[in-house]
Order: sequence, then C-alpha cells, then structure tokens
Amino acid sequence: MVFLEFEKPLESLYEQLEKIKQVGKEGDLDVSEMTRELENKIKNKRKEIYSNLTGWQKVQLSRHPERPYTLYYIEQMCRKFVELHGDRYYADDKAIVGGLGSLDGQTVVILGHQKGVNTKMRQYRNFGMANPEGYRKALRLMKLAERFGYPVVCLIDTPGAFPGLEAEERGQAEAIARNLFEMAQLKVPVVCAVIGEGASGGAIGIGLGDRVYMLENTWYSVISPESCSSILWRSWDYKEQAAEALKLTADHMYEFGIIDGIIKEPLGGAHSAPEEMAKLLKRQIKKAIAEVQDMTPEDRIDARINKYSQIGVYERVATENAR
Repeated sequence: MVFLEFEKPLESLYEQLEKIKQVGKEGDLDVSEMTRELENKIKNKRKEIYSNLTGWQKVQLSRHPERPYTLYYIEQMCRKFVELHGDRYYADDKAIVGGLGSLDGQTVVILGHQKGVNTKMRQYRNFGMANPEGYRKALRLMKLAERFGYPVVCLIDTPGAFPGLEAEERGQAEAIARNLFEMAQLKVPVVCAVIGEGASGGAIGIGLGDRVYMLENTWYSVISPESCSSILWRSWDYKEQAAEALKLTADHMYEFGIIDGIIKEPLGGAHSAPEEMAKLLKRQIKKAIAEVQDMTPEDRIDARINKYSQIGVYERVATENAR
C-alpha cells in the first residue's frame, strides 16, 4: 500500500496488523481478537483523518498512484467497449482514450484522459496531458455520437493540456476552443465527471456538459497549486497555501455552481475500493443521462448554454452621466 504524508498514522497501524498476522501464521496462534481490535483502530483513525481534509490533501489524493483511471472505469462500467483511434488529421493521441461502450444495454460514447498505471505506461500516455490531436479525436467521437444519437460521457483526469512547442504549433488553443464551441451545441446528452485532476484548459477541453460532477477527493481549477505558488511566490513551497486560496475542491465548485453534484468516494479515497467507486460513478452517470434524455435537442442545448451563462458573479454599476 502507498501512504500519503497525512496518512502516516495509518501506515504504522497497518504495519502492526501485518506483524500480528505474521506471528499468528508462523506460530499457529489465534490472533483474531487482536486483529479485530487493530482493524477497528484503523477504521476509526481513517474516519478521523478523512473527515477534515484540506484542499492540498485532496489534491494529493487526486494524484494517488493507485487511484483508478479512465480505462479502469470503462472496464468496470461497460459490458462491451470498442476503442476508436485517431483524429483523422494528424495522429492518435494516447493521452485521451474513447470509443463505444454498452452501459447496461444503453450504447454511449465514452472518453477521457488516461495517465497510465506505471512509469512506462505514464510515458506512453504522456502523463494524461493531451496534444491537439487528442482533443480533435474526442470531438470526432462526440460528432459520431451525435450522428447516431448516443449520449456522450467524458471522464476528466489531467494535470493540463500538453504545453510543448509542438502542441502549440499544431493549434492546442484552437483545438480546445473548438471543442467548447461544438460541445455547447451537441444535440445529444453530455455528462462529464472529474475523476482525478481537473487542470486548466486540459480539463475543460472535454468538460462542457449538461451535467458535470466531481468525485469527492478531486480538484478543478484554472491552475495547479504548484504553478500558482511558483508564479505568485516564485517558489513551490507555498503550494498548500495556494490550494486553499484557489478554492479548487469539489465542495467549492458545487458552492460556486460550476458543477451539478459531488459523487462520494469510499472511506479512504477511490483507490481504497475501486470497484465500489466504479459502481457509484456508473449509477450517477446513468441517472444524469436519464434526466436529460427525454428533452428535445433544442431544449437541451438552450438549458446547457443557460447553465454556463449563469456561472460567475458580476455587478452592474450605473454611471452618473448615463442617459
């Protein structure tokens, strides 16, 4: 098991538990009562730790190396899945995966960022940072869904769109802007969920929908805490302070009206019970699709545009010489 910095008290308890189990096994002893007592301690300590997480701690959880990624959720939620490749312009971006899936008998187009489960795969997937061809592939799949009347499901988990020179040369900003323009007008239901990191344009490039949700221990912001800290304080040392100031957690996003709901995670985070998390996510996605499925395309598009038009706060000030 991988323990984060704020989970260190749990690590020592798990070490004690493993030692007791080992002693019981080697000495053929009954240690069930001691094991049960320690398991209760672990459960209570976990509740104590996770009942009051800071913004930075939730950022750490969203990046947990054992946290499930898009392909895992697709495998768990879809009985059948056919991956589709390429943007038909330049290449097949491995940082975004997508295709046709069967969600309890309902065909959907499901796509999302994929980070990779180990070092080699993370390099292969470019750490979930998509190039322009990734967003153009996503748009191609959305247009395919529109043509056949399939709902679109987008799973967001990226530290940001790839910032390399070659990405800019191929039109990174245009690709993301085009996705936003087209997603606002898609005639089919669009449901989005932030399953890990939701950073900047890399996230919103596939994040505009009729319903947008966040898992409990995820974040969604225009910039990461580290980058914010490096800009404002010229150092990464203030990342925790930046995380609090950015108000990037699911609770903040719901309070601001940017998302439509928060999907609770199992105690300990999504990685502690990935199968259960997949079931919770699937249930929410199916519910969201059902809520907008019966609307006419025109009404759905109008509601979607109104939803985003109402995000934010402004004040109108009358000038003295107004006529």
